[in-house]
Amino acid sequence: MASSALICDTQPWKNLKAHVEDIKKTHLRDLLSDTERCNSMMVEFDGIVLDYSRQQATVDTVDKLYNLAEAAHLQEKIHRMFNGERINSTENRSVLHVALRAPRNAVINSDGKNVVPDVWNVLDKIKEFSERVRNGSWVGATGKPLTNVIAIGIGGSFLGPLFVHTALQTDPEASRFAKGRQLQFLANVDPIDVAKNIAGLSPETTLVVVVSKTFTTAETMLNARTLRAWISKELGPSAVAKHMVAVSTNLTLVEKFGIDPNNAFAFWDWVGGRYSVCSAVGVLPLSLQYGFSIVEKFLKGASSIDQHFSSASFEKNIPVLLGLLSVWNVSFLGYPARAILPYSQALEKFAPHIQQVSMESNGKGVSIDGVPLPFETGEIDFGEPGTNGQHSFYQLIHQGRVIPCDFIGVVKSQQPVYLEGEVVNNHDELMSNFFAQPDALAYGKTAEQLQKENVQQHLIPHKTFSGNRPSLCILLSSLDAYRIGQLLAIYEHRVAVQGFIWGINSFDQWGVELGKSLATQVRKQLNASRTKGEPVEGFNFSTTTMLTRYLEESSDVPANPQTLLPRI
Repeated sequence: MASSALICDTQPWKNLKAHVEDIKKTHLRDLLSDTERCNSMMVEFDGIVLDYSRQQATVDTVDKLYNLAEAAHLQEKIHRMFNGERINSTENRSVLHVALRAPRNAVINSDGKNVVPDVWNVLDKIKEFSERVRNGSWVGATGKPLTNVIAIGIGGSFLGPLFVHTALQTDPEASRFAKGRQLQFLANVDPIDVAKNIAGLSPETTLVVVVSKTFTTAETMLNARTLRAWISKELGPSAVAKHMVAVSTNLTLVEKFGIDPNNAFAFWDWVGGRYSVCSAVGVLPLSLQYGFSIVEKFLKGASSIDQHFSSASFEKNIPVLLGLLSVWNVSFLGYPARAILPYSQALEKFAPHIQQVSMESNGKGVSIDGVPLPFETGEIDFGEPGTNGQHSFYQLIHQGRVIPCDFIGVVKSQQPVYLEGEVVNNHDELMSNFFAQPDALAYGKTAEQLQKENVQQHLIPHKTFSGNRPSLCILLSSLDAYRIGQLLAIYEHRVAVQGFIWGINSFDQWGVELGKSLATQVRKQLNASRTKGEPVEGFNFSTTTMLTRYLEESSDVPANPQTLLPRI
């Protein structure tokens, strides 16, 4: 296909490229003195406030970004996603994670069929099953209640549910529902992760949820077989059906594994792994821990943003604005990274989840039509909760590379603390930093200011802050299940907007395949060397040398071992 199909060949893209020179002549100190501009860059929806006035952008910049969105047919692409068209063209699939949290009476079609009734059939099944486990009517093989849940999954089957679980753990309402229960996630194939998960647990009171759409994911299935052995060793093979359930569509392999197919919870091809937290992948383990009523509030929060994203004008559309500003920062200002900085410890697993959602979605080198792109897409996402991050990497953000920052704050703490005699309460101390850091990045500190403070001359270059470092602020009224759902959906749709503008497929992930296929060759070699003593062959010099060294130094590993489970 001719390169004319690329967004970079359009006039709005070229206009923005030319506009960069105008922006480079401005400083955020000056932009922030324009009250009318700042007011136009504040958007509010359903308890969420977005302030993007500290972006290196003028009102004219934003207008030019709207023109770029029009050239990219952004509105049409959003509608095509919500209408169930097969926008994931390389896998010939719809992209309908919005259907996972749609109201029961909604109509969302895929291939001419309304999928919402299927979604609610699974949700109703999860509600019924989780209530039976939680109220003790579903018990383990020895008659004891199942109070501990280990969810086995990796990537999108792990990071999203872990983020939501971590955020809910300290929510007063959710924590009341979770009393006496424990939820853990087993992802890494490293046996240490198994050891840490089963430490202190008894198979008698443990329910294992195996999350694998095809029931063939290498790491997940090895971990599943490991926990099956742990259960069988203690309770006998027949106990597996009482202590293991599945989130999968491959009922044949589920049954072959020893799990009752009636205890398999479905999801669909139109749900991508990193977008699956609102499916049974996340809803089942979270409902077992917190009860379905809490998880339903989370789904309603996500749904509120879905409706906002699909219907609000771009000027008031939070995910659209965030996506356009990210494109501006990456493709025009040349900033390759983004820091996600939630000023809430409950959101400590948010950045790792969005890291996958963003980088696996938009880390692409060709357009959706397969044309090599002459511009970079995607961002390097990282982050830590404030104020921890301030004592880690903020030095670089303030005086090293320019990294656009997302500051996320919460008005009401999940766990307020008040101490007599303190100047402010603990949450106010946290939020003092939330409000101060964006201004510090924007304004900086000049040599002249330092001289007036009588700073020693030789220290002035070290204490000067250039400022003009872009950020944005998102303020949530609280952090309950509903708000957590909103925050998730905002970032999911932001990533989609970026991909729609860049003209890439944000919903496939072919880049993860090559390493996995090469690992299969190494696995065969390790087996041949361990069991038959065969030398390492068929690899380059470096890999051959390292593999040989690994085998030599682990020669005490038995060739045909008996089952050995970790002990902590």
